[in-house]
Amino acid sequence: MNALQSISRGAMSSWATQNRAPRLLRVFLGATFIYAGWDKASDPGFLTQGEPTYIGTQLAAFAANSPIGFLLNRILDHATYVGILVMVAEFAVGIATLLWVAPATAAFGGFLLSVTLWLSSSFYTTPYFLAGDSAYAVMWLAYLLLLIGNRRMPATNFQRRSVLRTAIVGALAVAATFAGKALPKGSASVKSSTKGKGAQIIKVAELPVGKTINFVHSAQGVPAILFRTKAGVFAYSAICTHEGCSVTYKSSSKKLICPCHAAQFDPFAGAKVVSGPAERPLDKVKVKISGAWVVEA
Repeated sequence: MNALQSISRGAMSSWATQNRAPRLLRVFLGATFIYAGWDKASDPGFLTQGEPTYIGTQLAAFAANSPIGFLLNRILDHATYVGILVMVAEFAVGIATLLWVAPATAAFGGFLLSVTLWLSSSFYTTPYFLAGDSAYAVMWLAYLLLLIGNRRMPATNFQRRSVLRTAIVGALAVAATFAGKALPKGSASVKSSTKGKGAQIIKVAELPVGKTINFVHSAQGVPAILFRTKAGVFAYSAICTHEGCSVTYKSSSKKLICPCHAAQFDPFAGAKVVSGPAERPLDKVKVKISGAWVVEA
């Protein structure tokens, strides 16, 4: 209880004593990293092998075009554990930043995470300003330098209260991870019980107009995304034509977006490239409605 009260008092007093610039960075970076952790935790495919958004698939794609590809290849066998570590770390950094627990350590952790993601996924992105991870690395570094130059910043120590405060942040990060898994933002990919032409993907009644689902092509084992509109159904491979990362559909922008190098495709215009480094559209996957089912054509 004393540790919780200490965190509450420290957080409130720190907001009052911080200038507007570090306060803005603190809010944005802390909230963004919590959101990043939640986005991964609530994704039912992030830790599930064979799903389009599986962390192992992403790491394998990153490794093909990364200056630290040799390291990424070495951890592929432990991809699930890496995914869990990244989720918990993002939650911990975000929560510690907002609650003012070991602020310099949290800022340095955010900087390291951002640099690692930049080297892994967007190091060769051109023009460079499309690489969001490098921008986050610079913001975390700027925030860290502001903290180091602020004499009111609490010194790092290993007193009992400080250890308890850090343990509480860790517990909150783990709890947030479990909460995200318990409240998924979608469902895992549909997998057909049959293979080849005519393989059933999903019942038409279970796919309302305007909705999409991820599924795995039964014959090729390729992740794909199925759309249903008033005109019918269509599907595209979820494999980006740039470096092979897995694209996801963002309903807010109505685009298929690659998380690796920011390529965007328009699914309602033949999956043509809208922006980013990709040079050709996503591959089409033949589907059709047959009776009560959407099937592979």
